[in-house]
Amino acid sequence: MSDPAPNPHDPGAARRFAETGRPVDVAVWLSRLAPEDALPFILPLAPARQARIFGHLPLDMQSALARALPGAVLAGIVTRMDADDRADLFGALPPEDQNGLIGDLPAEDREDIRRLAAHPGESAGAIMTSDYAVLNAEISAAEAIDALREQAPGAETIYRSYVVDAHHRLTGSVRLHALILAEADTPIAALMEEAPVSVSVHTDQEDVAKLIARYDLLAIPVVDDGGRLVGIVTHDDAADVMQQEATEDFQKISHVLPFKQTMRDAGIGMLYSRRVVWLALLIVGNLFSGAGIAHFEDVILAYVSLVFFLPLLIDSSGNAGSQSATLMVRALATGDVEMSDWGRLLVRELVVAAALGATMAAVVVPLGAWRGGWDVAMTVGLTMFVVVLIGSVVGMSLPFLLSRLKLDPATASGPLVTTISDATGVLIYFTIASALLDL
Repeated sequence: MSDPAPNPHDPGAARRFAETGRPVDVAVWLSRLAPEDALPFILPLAPARQARIFGHLPLDMQSALARALPGAVLAGIVTRMDADDRADLFGALPPEDQNGLIGDLPAEDREDIRRLAAHPGESAGAIMTSDYAVLNAEISAAEAIDALREQAPGAETIYRSYVVDAHHRLTGSVRLHALILAEADTPIAALMEEAPVSVSVHTDQEDVAKLIARYDLLAIPVVDDGGRLVGIVTHDDAADVMQQEATEDFQKISHVLPFKQTMRDAGIGMLYSRRVVWLALLIVGNLFSGAGIAHFEDVILAYVSLVFFLPLLIDSSGNAGSQSATLMVRALATGDVEMSDWGRLLVRELVVAAALGATMAAVVVPLGAWRGGWDVAMTVGLTMFVVVLIGSVVGMSLPFLLSRLKLDPATASGPLVTTISDATGVLIYFTIASALLDL
């Protein structure tokens, strides 16, 4: 269980919580306060505890507090933070604050931050940490344990250490479990696993997270263009990446431009700007539906009962398409399917969509007969079958098409598929009506 958060208006309880609560719980509590209200609870803490709490705060909160903290206090926090966390904080600060922070840091930390912050965002280099344990292949198991004992205080993990050569090129990895069980004089070269799974500093962070999940790794080594080990990405950072990517995908599926802030902290102007773009663009798509209805005005006047079924038919097409698109977007995101699978999946989708369309047609035919006779019933039933079939195929295929065009397939879901299905559904419905009703 998490520690219960105190009432911020009870200063004594709040101070005790800041001093003794779990750092994660304290960070969650502080993140719900304004930066100026959180500051008095952070300043009295020991530097090591300040750093542990600081690392769990949202990045925008860290940035706001960093600008309010005295330079010496901020430097003390930053030097004790994990290497990747402090690089993220450094990147979130304005240039003038970056310069001030760099000037207050020891030379070693200064160079480490600059090196990590230099990598482009959303790459492995941007989320890696330089706090890792390394071993030489020539030493023994006993010597390796002694070396790890020295490196452990500054390393994110020692459960797996990385073996490098004289030029710091990655040659293998060795588990702590193997070191403990091995004879003292066993060379590391005999214990290490050669050619470990690794990524380049340029690898996209989502691909890094997928590799960590696929191979069930605690961490994955990151190498530069020369094969030299420069950092590791840990599983907790990979989990953060996957959470961020999932949130972004949900936003795109709803045709909301991605944003980093939480919903609680998002401002009215930001939410408006993120939502209005796609809503305005989708109006243009909806105009095609209106134009289709206007084109078939004579058909509608002859059979007014057809209008009763129009929302039902186009909504069914959009719903079927959204189902297919959502399933395919998720499958592409997880690597469950690839571009080469499109042909086989298309055949399967045609079969499934035909079965769905036939089932839904069987449901609406009796309703059509009741509202307008058997001619209308056949028109509605056939249209339902066709629009569900086409909507499903469009929904399944759009993510593949966008992926082929190097665009994010998440934008294929929801409103975009529905808008396309609406326009095509209107045309299909009244075209079938014109043919079957001899208009």
